[in-house]
Amino acid sequence: MKLYFKFFSMHLRRQLQYRTSFFFVAFGQACVAATSLISIVFLMPPGVAVMGFNRNEVLLAGAIINLSYATAECFARGFDSLGGLIQSGDFDRAVVRPISEIYQIFMMTIEFTRIGRFLVALLTMGIVLSQLPPISIWYLIFLVLTGAFVYTCLFIIYGSICFYTTENLEFFNILTDGTKEFGKAPFSFYGDNILKFLTYVIPLALIQYYPLLYLLGKKQNIFFAIVPVFAYLFVIPTNFIWRKARKHYGSTGS
Repeated sequence: MKLYFKFFSMHLRRQLQYRTSFFFVAFGQACVAATSLISIVFLMPPGVAVMGFNRNEVLLAGAIINLSYATAECFARGFDSLGGLIQSGDFDRAVVRPISEIYQIFMMTIEFTRIGRFLVALLTMGIVLSQLPPISIWYLIFLVLTGAFVYTCLFIIYGSICFYTTENLEFFNILTDGTKEFGKAPFSFYGDNILKFLTYVIPLALIQYYPLLYLLGKKQNIFFAIVPVFAYLFVIPTNFIWRKARKHYGSTGS
């Protein structure tokens, strides 16, 4: 971890060297996140419920996903550039170093500009929580961290595909940026098939839809409160896909 914090400090100082650029990129990220959440305010009048959720509850669902995505994007975005590393041969250097290749990719890129998206979602959550019955802050933190874990796994799978294609495939953004956009409302809004997909294939509903049913008093079954724990099982297929794909890498000299 000492090495990681050294790279953390290095990336932070590098990005802050151009503070104006850093500010505008972070501000742009904040505007994108704000536009996504503010649209709910205009589309849902106060006191109107859609599929059992009022406006504040929908905003809370969106804030959880946005916080999760921003956290994962900040620390795991290096996998988005793995295709370039493979094409240029720079991944060869990662192979011969006595450190885990995944660990090295985490250290290669840390996007601090995602703080804009994070702060907007955090502010939204703070405003919404003041208008809802008391909800455990620690449990919400747990949901956000679990969601960030799931998105990190998605980024790793995204990078794994590059071992087959040697470049990033934009269609995979449907599962990262796409689910983030879907997540601005409870996943049940998109129908049973989408909800099942985001429950059993990509377990994002386990950290947004089902826990909120319990937290907001819509379901009394305690199982809905503990279901986020099962999202950590997503590391099993992620690890399998990474190891399976990694075997296809033969270096640029083969």
